[in-house]
Amino acid sequence: MPVGLSLKNVSHEFGNTRVLRDINVDVAPGELVCLLGPSGCGKTTALRIAAGLERLQTGSVLIHDEVVASAGQYLEPEKRGVGLVFQDYALFPHLDVAGNIGFGLRHMAADDRRKAVVNALERVGMVDYIDAFPHQLSGGQQQRVALARALAPVPRVMLLDEPFSGLDVARRAELRDTTLHVLKNAGIATVMVTHDPEEAMYMGDRIIVMNEGQVMQDGTPEELYFHPANHFVASFFGEVNLFPSRVENSVAATPLGEVATDGIADGTAVDVLVRPEGLRIGAAGHNGDVLANIDAVRSLGGVSLMHLSVHNGPHIHARVPRRQVIDKGGVVSITLDPEMTFVFPRE
Repeated sequence: MPVGLSLKNVSHEFGNTRVLRDINVDVAPGELVCLLGPSGCGKTTALRIAAGLERLQTGSVLIHDEVVASAGQYLEPEKRGVGLVFQDYALFPHLDVAGNIGFGLRHMAADDRRKAVVNALERVGMVDYIDAFPHQLSGGQQQRVALARALAPVPRVMLLDEPFSGLDVARRAELRDTTLHVLKNAGIATVMVTHDPEEAMYMGDRIIVMNEGQVMQDGTPEELYFHPANHFVASFFGEVNLFPSRVENSVAATPLGEVATDGIADGTAVDVLVRPEGLRIGAAGHNGDVLANIDAVRSLGGVSLMHLSVHNGPHIHARVPRRQVIDKGGVVSITLDPEMTFVFPRE
């Protein structure tokens, strides 16, 4: 399969601090890959190296199988065929929308440039604003113009750095959907940096989870959510209930029952992680049930968050369908969903 963008064995240091540690990223044409991780994990540095905004130190960068950066080789950003969209839009305030988009198309004849500008604006639903100035646009509209500007030169690769984080919730959801469909229709290899797991799962064909300059796991959203490689990946995709334990006879005992440990050696200290939606809540009444008191219930829209105190055990959280909610003060039984329960050797 052809590769639109490839970072091979890339490492990078700022002074004495290593911010990337031998990372590898491959993105096919038409594929959208999210670099996901906490602030300072190296994801934006990787994006800047791909764009040529940061000089490569170790490794290589290829675009459509052409080496654009390696030891002793450097191709300028404007020659790489890369479109860039940043959080701050970076529009020229003294130019109207047409001028902003056409700025990078000055090599084209005037008529061709105008056609390219109109085509890019049509893609993002902003052609009616072609003569407007940035200060006349909302944040979401400015970001659409920034996306149109990146698309106008028909880039080989699109790079987006936290492009929606400055928007309110409603505009963010709308623009994410628009951007996803535009990029998919364009068939461009795309890398998007985000620290938001939900956004990464919505946008990404694949997600590369990073921490401390290293790739923790590379996979589809479903693979990362249901088959996390380690404690960090599992907990980064949302709250988990944590139960320290030790493997005995191939199981780990928890206050909610025993959990199979899939080949972890007996005697190993482990952490058992259970997503809140991995707690099955039922009516109390059978001998042997794990019982808990309902301390509080908070509506989160389509689901409710239950605060539970296990009898002779810890305080835990469960997410349940809204219609299943039992009033505060009741007693429920709890069982574990194996698909939402993970066991890792304690780090």
